[in-house]
Amino acid sequence: MAFAHGPPSPATLKKFHASHIPQPPHTTGARLPGFRTRIDPQQIPSVTEIADRDREEWLPPSVWSSQPDTRAPMATTEYSAIDHGNSTPKFIRVSSWNLPATPKLAANCRLPMVAIIQPFAEPEPCIDQEGVNRNEVPVINTGESGPMRCSTCRAYINPSVVWIDGGTKWMCNLCRGLTKVPPESFSNLDVNGLRLDQFQRPELFRGTVDFVVPKDYWASHPPQKLTMPYFSPMPLPTGPREPRPLNYVFAFDVSHESIQSGFLAAACENVPDGIEPCFPPASEVAILTFDNTLHYYDLSSDAVSMLIMPDLDEVYLPLLEGLFVNPTERRPTIETLLSTLPGRYANNLNVEAAMGSAIRGCLAALSGRGGHLIIYQSTMPTTGAGAVMGNRNEQALRETDDEKKLYVPRNDTWPVIADECASEGVGVTMFLGHAKFIDVGSIGCVSTLTGGDIFFHPRFEPERDGPIMESELRRVVTRMTGYNCIMRVRTSTGVRIQDIYGSFSRSTPEELTFPVYDADKAIALSMERSANGSTRDFAHIQSALLYTSVEGERRVRVCNLSLPVVELAGNVFQYADQDALVGYLAKEAAVKIAAEKMGQIRENLSEDCIGPLVGYREWCSAAAPSSQLVLPDTLRTLPVMVLGILKSKVLKPHTVAPDVRSFYAHRFLTMGARSLLRHLYPQFTALHDLTPTACFPDETGRFQVPSPLRCSHYFMTADGIYLIDNEEATMLWIGVTVSPQLLLDLFGVDDIHKIDTRMHELPVLDTLFSAQVRNLLMHRQTERGRRVRFNVIDFSDMLVEDENNHNLDYPSYLTKIHKAVSNAVRPD
Repeated sequence: MAFAHGPPSPATLKKFHASHIPQPPHTTGARLPGFRTRIDPQQIPSVTEIADRDREEWLPPSVWSSQPDTRAPMATTEYSAIDHGNSTPKFIRVSSWNLPATPKLAANCRLPMVAIIQPFAEPEPCIDQEGVNRNEVPVINTGESGPMRCSTCRAYINPSVVWIDGGTKWMCNLCRGLTKVPPESFSNLDVNGLRLDQFQRPELFRGTVDFVVPKDYWASHPPQKLTMPYFSPMPLPTGPREPRPLNYVFAFDVSHESIQSGFLAAACENVPDGIEPCFPPASEVAILTFDNTLHYYDLSSDAVSMLIMPDLDEVYLPLLEGLFVNPTERRPTIETLLSTLPGRYANNLNVEAAMGSAIRGCLAALSGRGGHLIIYQSTMPTTGAGAVMGNRNEQALRETDDEKKLYVPRNDTWPVIADECASEGVGVTMFLGHAKFIDVGSIGCVSTLTGGDIFFHPRFEPERDGPIMESELRRVVTRMTGYNCIMRVRTSTGVRIQDIYGSFSRSTPEELTFPVYDADKAIALSMERSANGSTRDFAHIQSALLYTSVEGERRVRVCNLSLPVVELAGNVFQYADQDALVGYLAKEAAVKIAAEKMGQIRENLSEDCIGPLVGYREWCSAAAPSSQLVLPDTLRTLPVMVLGILKSKVLKPHTVAPDVRSFYAHRFLTMGARSLLRHLYPQFTALHDLTPTACFPDETGRFQVPSPLRCSHYFMTADGIYLIDNEEATMLWIGVTVSPQLLLDLFGVDDIHKIDTRMHELPVLDTLFSAQVRNLLMHRQTERGRRVRFNVIDFSDMLVEDENNHNLDYPSYLTKIHKAVSNAVRPD
């Protein structure tokens, strides 16, 4: 455990452990069969201690350099990095920064070769002496000729290519093919074989760059079909699609449930403040409402007219002029319309909301241009395209071979709608504010396959969820975003890509299609060593994301990574990266819940944890006795992180509603490494133990984050106040014997029974303790870019190391893993 005042004395530690609260009695867990040896939790690997050491190692002025043979900081650590020709771990993170030289070595290690790629990640700024941010991704305009590319494999020019024949040709580092240098790009070489203009061309010394690309790289309009479920008055365009600024359509469910819950009023209140300050000057917005009919609005005049489209099967766009307007120029008109919508539909008794038809109505408006659809839905779509009826029979299907049916669309129209959106370059983000089952398994596939988000607000309450929804919308429109995106990942000879997981659809086996893609999204992929490699060479990975910026410029974001090739298993494990491996395993599990039996997924996940540990025992510590648990330093906390996946709402058995499981599966597929790891092992803080300087900036302006606790009741006392944050919710726990002064300083009352447990945010009080806790909450909100729910509630199910969620506690799970490893390495 990490203490704010430094390491405790043995006497203090003994007293501390003696006063810990008991295991919460209502938490259902699982027991390891047979005789149980008591294991002191203090003696097993700690996520928080390792994270603390890593954070201290990379405090300023330490700077990580993207050179080979360097250990990467953890994904949860804030650090400064300099790009020296390799993309930093913010963009690409691999399960080992040393790649096995042979397929045999890779098989012996049993460490999956995986990568987490987040092309639009927001790296920590690195300001040099001249005040320039060295981590800002350079934008390179090479004119009509476009960037130099390999004539064989079409890889992009990068710092690892080799210049030959006096600089007239270059050898591709991926396929070894030769490509002639265009005359306008020629430069002489120095005595080291490097171009004289190398440091004037960022693509030759930076691992991550943006190229502005010419017309040949424009997106294409989808081919015309014989039958279309939506129509526009304009003829469907063909050929290349000219880049233009990103346009948005806001679609609002105005059914009875949306009105009664206050969901519509909250959405209409949030949109004007959430979008206008953040929009590029040329972007435009349109507004649509729907129940069992579709309603379009002409925003070009102050007297907004509404056009009703009753046909839900063949949706027709009734107007062109006035549908899209600039939100800055027409802000008063938009505000007036949105403020009147809740009153206009106040007496609407229609309980149906044709969500599928509404999406197609928005596609009719965005056809030929692409864009982003943001739709607000409060009830299950029981009419129109993709209509679904009734609840899923979850009780009969749980823990059976057919449980996977709970997490796939019940109506085949929804994948079709997703494909239509992908073809038109339209991403779909959903805000769900529902009181009952809404069937995320069906409707959610549209967001998952188009690169959009799902924001989940069950049992919607305007006071609690309205401000959260506004911050989510603000994050959607302010983060780095591209649309009409196509991604391709290339690897060097001898390394082959196998599986890829994320929120995308496939246009070809090699290309991933993202109608929208943003800074919060990441993909995970696995690789295999298909041929022997030389230790004198490097293995290379290059991801290229072709996209249109929100300003309307066509670009390609290229991320490059060069990895040393090694012949010894010890070198592979020495530079293993647990964060990449855990991220991949979580995304893989999220995909498989719709295809495999849940019990088998859980079993396979534990096997994936056991595999690398067996490989390490066999090839790096064979002399250790089988009774001794031996873990590689770089994978010391892999078992508890895998336990976190098993206890997540994606995989935990029995008690998770299908909507909730489907939502979290979507979140796993989209999350970057840092967010995902913090969700699996939440940040847990003892607020009553804060030092006077904690949660304030230090002399350098850096926020002083308090040391976290391990996620177990074993480290909690009845006189404490604890905060836990898993990136989706923030919860506060108050001990029954807490000091009245602490309560007075934080809540303004000195009696625990007077605390409003339904509060959604802390009161603002003029006390040090109040300022510290509110600063900590704001710091975490700033890190993730949005607010999350805040509750004063029991959070025992989030204590990963405890016996809960129908799973073992951490010591028991570690014992189980140890036995499996010992059995695997024991000689016959």
